[in-house]
Amino acid sequence: MNGLDAGESAVEPGNDAAARLAERFLGMRANREVIPADPNHSVRWNEHDYPSPLARWNYHPEFEIHLIRKGTGKFIVGDHIGTFEAGQVSLVGSGLPHDWVSDLEPGEVLRNRDAVIQFDGKWVRQAAAMIPELAEVDPLLEQSARGIEFLGRTAETAAASIEAMGASTGLERLHHLFELFAILARAPQEERRYLADEWFRPQLDGQAAAVVDIVLEYVFSNHAGSIKMSEAAALVGMAEPTFSKYFKRSTGQNFSDLVRKLRLAHARRLLERSDKPISDICYEVGFSNLSNFNRHFLNDTGVTPRAYRNAQREPAREAALN
Repeated sequence: MNGLDAGESAVEPGNDAAARLAERFLGMRANREVIPADPNHSVRWNEHDYPSPLARWNYHPEFEIHLIRKGTGKFIVGDHIGTFEAGQVSLVGSGLPHDWVSDLEPGEVLRNRDAVIQFDGKWVRQAAAMIPELAEVDPLLEQSARGIEFLGRTAETAAASIEAMGASTGLERLHHLFELFAILARAPQEERRYLADEWFRPQLDGQAAAVVDIVLEYVFSNHAGSIKMSEAAALVGMAEPTFSKYFKRSTGQNFSDLVRKLRLAHARRLLERSDKPISDICYEVGFSNLSNFNRHFLNDTGVTPRAYRNAQREPAREAALN
């Protein structure tokens, strides 16, 4: 069994895309991402296409500020799974695994999908010894161990600073970096969403990133259908019991938990953005039993699907009246 409820079906073998990923990645030593220092800048600013060899499940000692410029999809930070759209701004702490997987049509490529800033935490703290005002950033770095998604006005102003930083050099670039630090450090709590659980501690080894990347591709591409652990295990060449233990050790969560979280994240998006009946959403995200869907949703969010939809739409109704 894959740990899902009875009645939640299993995917048929033959996921060609995931199989091709397995052929490409297995056998490669894929441990942490190594980010070379830039002698001309205090921090690295880059932009990535998707798909890209750099856009996969990875971790690194540097802190990362991440802006999604276009498209929609699913993301995983630590043991948190959610959905994203253009304009999402996140801060990922040192050593915290992460990945953003876009929804693509066959053969589609998103050029410059994201802009990424990566910096060494030691550099910030050493600089703070000379520039005491930078000490304001230190609590933000501590909180980023869980990953932070910024919302509302904070995300909008942060995105503008990220883009301005990429378009500038020298002191002007440093100015925009400090401006960005101030925006994120002063973000109100209601515009911050903390992602991974505080206890999240994966045990990563040389093959973990490659194996998990293949499995995420398989799960994310089939999330609205049915998924089974034996299929995922076969893609990475492991027996099912071995895969189950390896996946839990590498990601900090069970395979079935990942599938459930992904389906519920997709359900939240549909509840927020569509008028589809809740029963239709239940089946669309991969559940085959409405009572199981309601139970899992309540356990995950603390409210029923109907209450969640109403809560998300109340601010919009109030704004329309004012």
